[in-house]
Amino acid sequence: MSEDVAIIGIGLHPFGRHELSGVEQGAVAVRAALADAGAQWKDVRAAFGGSLDGGSADALLRHLGLTEIPFVNVANGCATGGSALSAAVSAVRSGQAEVALAVGFDKHPRGSFNPLPSKYGLPDWYGQSGMMVTTQFFALKTQRYLHEHGIPPEVLSKVAERALRNGSRNPLAWRRKALPAAEIAASAMVNPPLTQYMFCSPAEGASAVIVASKRAARRFTSSPVWIKAVMFRTRRHGSFEVFSPSLAPEPAHAPTVAASTAAYEAAGVGPRDIDVIQIQDTDAGSELIHMAENGFCEHGEQASLIESGATEFDGRMPINTDGGCMANGEPVGASGLRQVYEICLQLRGLAGERQVPRSPRLGYTHVYGVPGISAVTILQR
Repeated sequence: MSEDVAIIGIGLHPFGRHELSGVEQGAVAVRAALADAGAQWKDVRAAFGGSLDGGSADALLRHLGLTEIPFVNVANGCATGGSALSAAVSAVRSGQAEVALAVGFDKHPRGSFNPLPSKYGLPDWYGQSGMMVTTQFFALKTQRYLHEHGIPPEVLSKVAERALRNGSRNPLAWRRKALPAAEIAASAMVNPPLTQYMFCSPAEGASAVIVASKRAARRFTSSPVWIKAVMFRTRRHGSFEVFSPSLAPEPAHAPTVAASTAAYEAAGVGPRDIDVIQIQDTDAGSELIHMAENGFCEHGEQASLIESGATEFDGRMPINTDGGCMANGEPVGASGLRQVYEICLQLRGLAGERQVPRSPRLGYTHVYGVPGISAVTILQR
């Protein structure tokens, strides 16, 4: 990429259920990121952030300080955090700011998301049939994928088992109890083939990242994490997405394929070069799909990789080492930047019990937002 940009600070407010408002949790994460960078709020000259249900992101300025900096509110579903990071990186590359903030937070009510069809340009009948309920449409997408690629449904329990096991090693995770695959498979069926413990839960929490130009980074840290690529793409005609009431005659690849391909090209690396991976796991089926769409395997190879232990934190392809969405829950605005937080910890060698044993050099994050937006970053220590 044309201009080096570094991550100099990361901060996280734990995900789960909390007394603080969403905005207050966002402020906690920003202050933690500033402290991690050894920076002050006055050093930040541009900010980008988003929240679905936690309040207006720019309300953070009341808590951090009114300094006249430009603050852009970002809304891209589950890809909000990744999109905010992309905007912050662009601000640094363009010379708008030498130091910029990307932040996301949320505070969702309990229960599944059930958005209004009209917000997505869909007719009312699509919602009345139940197709806008998150558990329903992700389950249908998973069911179709398993059928098309000959993947046994039993592998879904293995995905969730590993996520919760990793979460048990993460002191900031919401779900910190490991469960065996048999118990996950036997838990309450929500929408076939996905049971209760194969889903993430809407949650609360916040995450923040401070980025800086190469020149500015030297003032704050001697060991930055470099952003080798940050890309996001929307769907194209023919993509099979969760808010699709019909299918195109000619199928097309998903936005994740486009975003990951662009990121690999920009970074000058390939999937086999990546040492530690964070990919969207709204549910166990989504993780399977995104493993292939991000280029880490062929469609249909997921079961053998998971059974072999390749995706464990000490395997050759460690995925969602902090437990992912299934262990942490998903505050929509914060989820993508939580991934960046985890990769930075891994690249710094500070991930504790879940630290990837071989010293990782390249990390990867991927988020997918409905109705079809994917954001990908490649990070290097």
